[in-house]
Amino acid sequence: MLESLEKMLAKGVDNSLLRFGLGKGYLDLKDNAKAAEHLQKCVEFDPKYSAAWKLLGKAQLGQADHAAARQAWEKGIEAAQAHGDKQAEKEMSVFLKKLAKQQ
Repeated sequence: MLESLEKMLAKGVDNSLLRFGLGKGYLDLKDNAKAAEHLQKCVEFDPKYSAAWKLLGKAQLGQADHAAARQAWEKGIEAAQAHGDKQAEKEMSVFLKKLAKQQ
């Protein structure tokens, strides 16, 4: 799947959905740096994409960048609240609490 998404990107197709797919795919492979790169582009395309903020925070946490993870989840909570995505809001709130306990 990742290969076909990368081919689309190489052909000049670029949008939030494609970047989300790439980000999630690389996150599943534990390639946090590539995942973060694509998810960052995704939220630049669509700042209200709460699921992308959630995964971006996970990718950044996977790179031990706690400040960036916290910032992503805070922005993600704002995005989730803006369009009533209660589940994503709850999940990211839990991630933030866990992060605070670790530090």
